[in-house]
Amino acid sequence: MSEDTSGGPDGAGGVAELDLKPALEAVLMVVDEPATEEHLAKILERPKRQVADALRELADEYTVQGRGFELRRVAGGWRFYTRPEYAAAVEGFVLDGQQARLTQAALETLAVVAYRQPVSRSRVSAVRGVNCDGVMRTLLQRGLIEEAGTEPETGAILYTTTNYFLERMGLRGLDELPELAPFLPEAEAIEAETLEGVPSFDPDAPDSEDADDKTEF
Repeated sequence: MSEDTSGGPDGAGGVAELDLKPALEAVLMVVDEPATEEHLAKILERPKRQVADALRELADEYTVQGRGFELRRVAGGWRFYTRPEYAAAVEGFVLDGQQARLTQAALETLAVVAYRQPVSRSRVSAVRGVNCDGVMRTLLQRGLIEEAGTEPETGAILYTTTNYFLERMGLRGLDELPELAPFLPEAEAIEAETLEGVPSFDPDAPDSEDADDKTEF
């Protein structure tokens, strides 16, 4: 009797013997966050360059074919996304009117963190002119921001946006954020005038500004 060297059940070959593009599609269908080229190359036992080329070819093929989904590189990895022009169909099926929402206050606070990071709660409050402690806590719970050390001068905790933020925004990195200065030319002056007068807030205090004006995120 000859020895079975097929490398898998039912005569199936090993991972390295699989067709690369279908294998990539199968893996990317089940990821819950963008998968890096390094990780994909490791699990599929292929050179990173070969995997990177295949991913870009797949992305181009989906665009040429006019598929309802696209393969995007965001937050350092690759993941499937539905195309924006079909958002209404997806929302109608999945969300059914129950979209997860962030308040206008939370969106404004998130924008301050994104453009000023690393930034402390007091500086965020200075820019917005209101108590942002509770809103910051909400953003932490949503995984959109995270702690990133302390400020040497004051010991205040500093915050930055996360990879999940980049993923939700569809950005490869922070350098893809639009320029802010043309829209808020007085931002630096306002912050300088208000920073010293920012009071100390109770981080566990309720947030009155989050009661209304909810906006989709």
